[in-house]
Amino acid sequence: MTAGTAAEPRAGEHPIRVMVVDDHPMWRDAVARDLAAAGFDVVATAGDGEQAVRRALAAAPDVMVLDLNLPAKPGVQVCKELVGADPSLRVLVLSASGEHADVLEAVKSGATGYLLKSASAEELTDAVRRTAAGDPVFTPGLAGLVLGEYRRLASEPVPAAGADEPRAPQLTDRETEVLRLVAKGLSYKQIAERLVISHRTVQNHVQNTLGKLQLHNRVELVRYAIERGLDDA
Repeated sequence: MTAGTAAEPRAGEHPIRVMVVDDHPMWRDAVARDLAAAGFDVVATAGDGEQAVRRALAAAPDVMVLDLNLPAKPGVQVCKELVGADPSLRVLVLSASGEHADVLEAVKSGATGYLLKSASAEELTDAVRRTAAGDPVFTPGLAGLVLGEYRRLASEPVPAAGADEPRAPQLTDRETEVLRLVAKGLSYKQIAERLVISHRTVQNHVQNTLGKLQLHNRVELVRYAIERGLDDA
């Protein structure tokens, strides 16, 4: 796949709206150019964390390509604030750091994916497209690290529910089935193929489940599923 075809919208669809945040002007401009050449609509760029929050709230991108090492406000804080304000925003971290602590902190702050800056232009454009679809995208070797952290978090004691707390919401059989596959680390595309349903249907089931469980993102959803042993079912 070439960079020029990765993001071409289908008939009737709008281009994916992307914002690029990086404190190095030459790198930021190069990424923005590559994404624009690949068919994405680059709606904004920013060079520091505070500027990123302001411009993202105004531009409403579908995907933010975000560096972690930013002046004024760190990237993880930018991610946490913006995803908290709009859970539909997808954040793809594009960082020079492959340190495990940085990866896990980014995911916990709400990032959908994490790509190293050593990635090619084709890998970046494919990652942005997949991130927009809600699929978790990680540089090879990092996905296992993140799933391992989910498992570690899930092994921690969960506070017992009080007698006056509401009962857990009931999920449909299909929602439970989708949740089980999410916990196993499958992408939305893989889930759609496994269940012979559309990608959009998978997204709808996930959104419905998030709403029922009062969770905010895929990270919390996977933790919920693993806590209940659905990844081993």
